[in-house]
Formats: sequence, C-alpha cells, structure tokens
Amino acid sequence: MSAPPRSAVPPLKGAPQLLGTIALSLAVFMNVLDSSIANVSIPAISGDLGVSPHQGTWVITSFAVANAISVPLTGWLTTRFGQVRLFVSSILLFVLASFLCGIAPNVEVLIGARILQGAVAGPMIPLSQALLLSSYPAAKSGMALAFWGMTVLVAPIMGPLLGGWISDNYSWPWIFYINIPIGLLAAWATWSIYRERESAIVRLPIDKIGLVLLVLWVGALQLMLDKGKELDWFNSGEIVLLTCVAVVGFIYFIVWELGEKHPVVDLTLFKGRNFSCGVIAISIAYGLFFGALVIQPLWLQTQLGYTATDAGKVMAPVGILAIFLTPIIGKLISKVDPRWISTCAFAIFAVVFSLRARFTPEVDTMTLLIPTVIQGAAMAMFFIPLTSIILSGQPPEKMPAAAGLSNFVRIMFGGIGTSLTTTLWDNRTALHHSQLAEHTGASNPAFLEAVRTLTAQGMPEPAAWAVIERTMSVQASTNAAADIFWLSAVMFFGLIGIVWLTRPRRTGAPVDAAGAH
Repeated sequence: MSAPPRSAVPPLKGAPQLLGTIALSLAVFMNVLDSSIANVSIPAISGDLGVSPHQGTWVITSFAVANAISVPLTGWLTTRFGQVRLFVSSILLFVLASFLCGIAPNVEVLIGARILQGAVAGPMIPLSQALLLSSYPAAKSGMALAFWGMTVLVAPIMGPLLGGWISDNYSWPWIFYINIPIGLLAAWATWSIYRERESAIVRLPIDKIGLVLLVLWVGALQLMLDKGKELDWFNSGEIVLLTCVAVVGFIYFIVWELGEKHPVVDLTLFKGRNFSCGVIAISIAYGLFFGALVIQPLWLQTQLGYTATDAGKVMAPVGILAIFLTPIIGKLISKVDPRWISTCAFAIFAVVFSLRARFTPEVDTMTLLIPTVIQGAAMAMFFIPLTSIILSGQPPEKMPAAAGLSNFVRIMFGGIGTSLTTTLWDNRTALHHSQLAEHTGASNPAFLEAVRTLTAQGMPEPAAWAVIERTMSVQASTNAAADIFWLSAVMFFGLIGIVWLTRPRRTGAPVDAAGAH
C-alpha cells in the first residue's frame, strides 16, 4: 500500500510558515491553558459569586463535558464547514465565551459560558495538528509536531501557576480576559495565511441519532468521573445510574456508528493497527501522567505543608528539558524509528515514577525536583512520535477525523486517570493508616515511648496523641502515593510492548507512512 498524497496544497515557506506556526500554537496554548487555569481559582470564584466550592467545581466540569463531546465531532464538522473556517470560527467563539465568563454576574451565566467555551474548544487541537502538518514539507513533519507538542506540554503546567497568580494579585475574571488578545491575534493571523488553503467542503447529512448517543454516554461518563469521589462512587445511586447510562449509551453508540453511512465519529479508523495501538499507548500514558499531575501537588499541600504557589514551583521545571529537547526530537523523528523514541520516553517515565515512589515525608525540595526535571525529557519524546504513529497512513481528508478521535480518547483517559488515581490514593491511604494504627496502643513500647517523649516536652497527653496521629496520616498518604507511583512505573514499561505492535514505515515522513491494517 503506497502512501496517499500529503495534501492538496503545497507547504508554506518563509515568514508565512513561521507566522502560521506561531498562530496555531497560540490558539492551542490558549485552549489547553484554559482547561487548567480555573482549577486553582475555584475558591475565589465561589466566594465572589456567593456559592459553595462544591457548586464552583461545575465551572470545571461544564467545560470538560462540553469539550469531551465536541472533540470527536471534528471530522464531521470539518467536512461540513472546512478546516480553516471551522478553526477560525472556533477561536473567535472561544474569545466570545471567555469574555462572557469574565463578565458573568452569577454562577449560572458562568457555567453557561464555560459550556460554550468547552464546546468550541473541541475542534481546535486536532485542526491545529492538521493545518500545521499541511504547512510543512513531508521531511519536516516531525518538526511541525514538535512545535505543536511544546504548547500542549507547557500549557497545563503554566495554567495553575498563572491562575493562582492572577487570582492572588488581580481578580478571577482576568483568567478569562487574557484569552481575548491572544485569540484575536491567532484568529487574524490564521485567516490571513490559511484562507486560500481551505479544505474541500462536503455537505453530508448529520447523524442525529449518533450525535444524541455521543452526548448521552460521554456526558454521563464525564459526570460520573467528576462526581464519583464526592458521592462515594458506587455506594451512590446517582453514580450507579450515570454508569448504566454511560455503558448502555456507549454500546448503542458503537453499534449505530458502525452501521451508519455518514457516522458522526469514524470508528473505522480503529481498523488501522498504527492508529489503534498508538491511541491506546498515548491515552494510557496520558492518564498515568495526568493522575500524577493531580496527586503530587495535593500530597505536597495537604500533607507536607506546601503552599499552592510552592507546589506549582516544584511541578513547573518539568517544562525545562521539554522545551529544549522537543525541537531536537522533531528533527530526529524523520530519521529514527518513532517506536525507539517512544520506548525511550516510556522507559524514562518509568524511572521517574520509580524515583517518586521512594519519596518520604522528610523529602527535600531538591529531591522532589530531580524526577520532575528528568520527566521533561520523557515528555519531549512522548507526544511527537506517538502522534506520528497515530496519523501514519491517514489520507489528508481523514487527518482531522483521526486527530480528533485520538485527542478525544486521550482526553477521556486523562479524566479517567485522574478519578482512578485520586480514589486509589484515598483507599490506599486508609489501608496504610489502619496498618500503622495497629502498632499503637498501650501494648506497644515504641508508641508509649513516643507519647512519653512528647509529654516530657510539656505537651498534654491528648496533644501528644494528636501529633502521633498526624505523623501516621502523613506517612500513610506518602505510602499510598508511593504505591501509585510504583504501579505507574510498571505500566509505563508495559506500554513499550504496545508501541512495538505498530508498523510505521521507515520513510522521510513518518506521518505519511502507510498504516498497517
């Protein structure tokens, strides 16, 4: 099977290529940044709008649900409106939604604006990939993906830092207002450069039943993941109901889409070995990575006494090596088998998580930073080769659909990874605490000696017990985090095997290699 033609339009050159890359990257950066920037601002938003923090979390949930639903629609929307029109329209609507978020007088308007923001954000990431690949010659497609990967990697790290700084020094609406100049600039530059490079428009009928089923099962799954921990998972009738709706809706969705002439999501993409194995590998890895991105700052703040800003500083250096190495990987991807680069990435991830599994409650900042900095190297080798494998062999007209579907699965696994990781952390913390508690009491000499030492310092006995209880809680949560890090390390090693099930052809343009079927 020979590789299909790359694109109907020639690559860009010189200043238009550079400006186009910057414009597409700015749009992606704004998009990804907004998925995490509101997280640390929930207390400020809730207090200002007079609602509880519990209600304030809907600011995050509403965006996530709408975004998850709209991402897989990218393929159909692209054929209906064209890549460039859809991308620019998404940016402008995102800017409008950001403005509405900033001026929202109450939480209901804010949630509505966040739903609009999440919905129009969906097509932006996969379309940016497709437009970027069309801007570069085949031999430089790896470099194009490198530029794209840098924005996706850095934005989630900067989000909490920037959101916290803005909330502390200005006011929470500015976390949305900053999107306005960025978005307008990106939209103008993109339209100026790409409007003559519009993709073919085909007015296909909309798969209404498929769309309803997609909204139903994705919405139910996202709500179940977001509310599961809060409602004690399957001890809650609401969670059981949402799970049943998600499972039944998903089954009906698969059956319907496979039999539909013009499906809203092209599930036949999974027939390709490169696509299916690549999506599995990148999605599981992203879920593991995102889960750690959630529990490590929580552990630092709730157990070790770090402030939100200090915890962010510990996590932020992950971007250092990623920024420096990503362009290098972009150049290597056309010369080296992407499976070898992915193997190195997963091996480094495994080492990083093994180092984290050795953390103790007395860990110093430098010890925390070492695996964080090393992880930057893994991240640089992570997105580019796997995206290259996923898009391998896809004809130009299927690029948006393939990118949209792969990003959809990756985003969903990010949510699943977060929910499973936080739940597992809570459960393992309770288990380790009960095991440590078995060594307390009047029959344990070490416990009695600890109490005597504390009371000898002038502390009342109940206060001494409280100090010991706090010590056990910190140790239990640390042990639980270590369990998760060890498990993640093992799973990263396992993902290497999945990568080697793919068959990308050794060509100068990895994203154009024929897919194995």
